[in-house]
This record gives sequence, structure tokens and C-alpha cells, in this order.
Amino acid sequence: MPNKPAQELTTSCLDGQSLQDLVLNAISNAVIVIGEANHIIYANQAAEHFFGMSATSLLKNRIEDVVPGDSPLISLIAQSRSGGAAVSEYEVDIGTPRTGVHLMDVQASPLGEGDQRCLVHLQERGMAQKMDKQLIHRGAARSVSAMSAILAHEIKNPLAGIRGAAQLIEQNASAADRTLTQLICEETDRIRKLVDRMEIFGDSRRIERHPVNIHQVLDHVRRIAEASFAKGIRFTETYDPSLPPIPGDRDQLIQVFLNLTKNAADAIADGPAPGEGEIAFSTSYRPGVRLSVPGSGERIGLPLEVRVRDNGGGVPKDIEPYLFDPFVTTKRNGTGLGLALVAKIVGDHGGVIECMSEPRRTVFRVLLPWQADQKAP
Repeated sequence: MPNKPAQELTTSCLDGQSLQDLVLNAISNAVIVIGEANHIIYANQAAEHFFGMSATSLLKNRIEDVVPGDSPLISLIAQSRSGGAAVSEYEVDIGTPRTGVHLMDVQASPLGEGDQRCLVHLQERGMAQKMDKQLIHRGAARSVSAMSAILAHEIKNPLAGIRGAAQLIEQNASAADRTLTQLICEETDRIRKLVDRMEIFGDSRRIERHPVNIHQVLDHVRRIAEASFAKGIRFTETYDPSLPPIPGDRDQLIQVFLNLTKNAADAIADGPAPGEGEIAFSTSYRPGVRLSVPGSGERIGLPLEVRVRDNGGGVPKDIEPYLFDPFVTTKRNGTGLGLALVAKIVGDHGGVIECMSEPRRTVFRVLLPWQADQKAP
């Protein structure tokens, strides 16, 4: 039987969708088409997810209705139309009140010569950079591990002697001197705990992976937070019930989201008025790009997304790029190891973590793989 002509194939329907729709919906990046008066006349499934609206809703709007009026996206569309050629920009903030800050690589191009319709392609910025950054975090963690091995030998042993001597002195000391010996004991304990935390980075054992229900992990973290450091803070959850189990270590994943939640609660303490603090947990399945792991031929998918959002004061812009590096902290008495440990654990699980922050809206976004033997939802 002769093959159908190419033109007939492109206009035929498969399960109610044209071949064009099937192709465009298979693309993991957002694609929209802008028509006359900047009306949105097409949106693929990735665009629905990005804008948080169904295609039906998007097609009822102009582009100015879904992004701020001063968004650089609008000027890029106008530039493409006026020049009659494709225009590309990198690291463009396509953030909306719904999505927050969102850096994207954007290409806008006319559909044809003299055609005012414009195809816009939005590609999430820096996934490869995130993988490279994750490797940097791991390298930094190894440096901390090497340092902790030295500290364990050179500091922890003498600390035990100093603490023991202080306790002996305390037995026959005056009340004023006992205050000093207690201070010595408290400081030696504090330094020992710091070294103990650093030693965690030296744990290079492979993770024993088991299917973990991430929603149960988040519920567990919320209960701990509400009973301790996050009293008076409102929690909200928006969960995707179709998420498959995450292959990982349950205790370590609890540690990740407990640290992120504690970080959010600390930020809220310096942010909104009492009683207005909010921490939001959300999960979603993102049919994202498959990433090449630097240094190997392996390609992995990171479709499982977990977000922890707070309405605290935000992260200073000069610190944000280094937030997951060891000893970097915004807290007056912080050690700078909490988020570094989070980055290490996420990396050990084959995932990526990033932070997007502005005043009253900070989002920690964790992308994780799903089990290889599970089918995508």
C-alpha cells in the first residue's frame, strides 16, 4: 500500500489530535503562537503547565493578560514582527504573579514572511548549569569532608580534654568561676556539634533506595514544624495525587525538607507581621527535559517537582548564587551548613535544587527522578 503524502499525514488526526498537536505537545518546552492584537491562538501542554492555565483559558487572553505589561516577552514579540525575523534572548525574566521570578531562554519568530502571527518558544534557563552547579556543590562537600576528617582528629580529641578539665575545675570553683567553666563546656559542645555536622559530608556510602511517598514525607515535616519552630505559621499544601514514589532514603528526604522548612520559618520571622506568615508545599509532575550528566553518557529525567515557598523577607541577591555553598549563611548565628547538606542529599538522589527569591516570595524547587521501572503518570 503506498505511503500517504506528507501533506496528508500532517493534517490527519490521531486520537482526535492533529499530528502537529502531537508533535508540539511532545516538546517539553512551552510553545505559544501569538496572533493579531497579541491574542494567544495556540498553546501546547508545556505552556499550560508553565502559565498555570488550560489551553482553553489561555486562548481567551492576550499575551498582556498572562504576563505583566512591561514584560520583556512583549517587546521581543514586537521586535520579531517589525524585523520579520527570529529574535532570541537569554535569561529573560518571564515571571508572573502566578509563577514568580522565572528566567527563560526565549525565541520569537514569525510563522512566515509577512505573517504577523508569531511563534514563541520558552526554554527553561540553565538546566545544564544547574547540573554543573550540583557538581560544584558535591565538590565543595568533598572539601568539607576532608576538612572535617582533619578537624575530628585535631580538634575533637583536645576538646574532650578541655571539657573534662573544665568539669574538674567546676567542682571546687566559686560561683563566679563556675559561670566561666560552664561557658567553656557550652562552647566546646557547640564546636563539637559543628564538627559532627561537617562529618556528615564525608558519608560517601551509596543511598539504599526504597520507594518513598513524598507527600507522607512533607506531612511528617509539617507536623514537626507546627509542633516546634513554626508555631503560628500557616501551612498550605497543593499536591499532585498522581505522583509516583520517589526512589530514595526516607530519612534523608525528611532532613532535606525539614531544613528547607526551618529556613522558611526563619525567613518569616524577619518578614510579614505576626500571624501572616505562610509556608506552602506543592508537588507536580513535569515532563521535563532529559539531562546529560556531565562526565558520563547517562541521560536522566527529573520530572518530579517539590516546592517549598514562603512569604519571608527573601534572600539577598548577592548571596543567592552561593546559597548552597558550605559556610554561606544569611543568619546571624548560622553555620552555613544546612543548605549545603540539602544540596548534597538532593545531589546524592540524582536531583537538582534551586532557589528563586524576591521579597515576600522565596521558592526552593527540588527536581527529582522517578523510579526507572515506573511508568510516567
